[in-house]
Amino acid sequence: MSDIADMTLDEIRALLAPVMARHAAFDGWRKEAVAMAAAEKGVDPDIAALAFADGPVDMIDAWFASIDARMRDVLPTETLDTLSIRRRIIALVEARLDLLAPDREALRRAIAILAMPTNAARATRLGWRAADVMWRAAGDNATDLAHYTKRMTLAGVYAATLLVFVDDESEVHADSRAFLARRIEGVMRFEKLKAQVKGVGGGERLSLARFIGRLRYPAI
Repeated sequence: MSDIADMTLDEIRALLAPVMARHAAFDGWRKEAVAMAAAEKGVDPDIAALAFADGPVDMIDAWFASIDARMRDVLPTETLDTLSIRRRIIALVEARLDLLAPDREALRRAIAILAMPTNAARATRLGWRAADVMWRAAGDNATDLAHYTKRMTLAGVYAATLLVFVDDESEVHADSRAFLARRIEGVMRFEKLKAQVKGVGGGERLSLARFIGRLRYPAI
């Protein structure tokens, strides 16, 4: 690792993000969490403050980016290549849950901040980025409409799973894993249906919109 004094702001964000999440669980996504993470890692507090000058969402963004990177470390390409596409996606989401588990309170606070109307656009971009990282890790190289529909669908599945996960007290988060499995099964059924109606004027687009609506507002 580079000497701290020579680090860029991006490198400082990457260094502090995982530590900052632990402090955010108690102190919220505020400048106090940045200061404590900086003290723990030996970073000048003024430089740390500059690295997160955009406030809470910038802090959350850096934390989620660290989860992206750590997920790839946990599940390298050679491991994923032994799995089916379906199992790859499940494994990638579950790996993220395992990485987030020690900081669930920080995640709960982060979700509350991202749910604010003023942060809606940034929240959408973060959800898209997570889905994109997962699909790329799974080996997806689609460049047509499928590139967008896959990511939109997975972003919805992942967001819904996180909402279950933050309140999941079951052993090894079994309820969240079961919820995820059901959602992925729903996606697979939808893909089979889409294949059957492919070519029918407007049908594919209408079905996708209805499916995304069910992801956002699942039936009780």
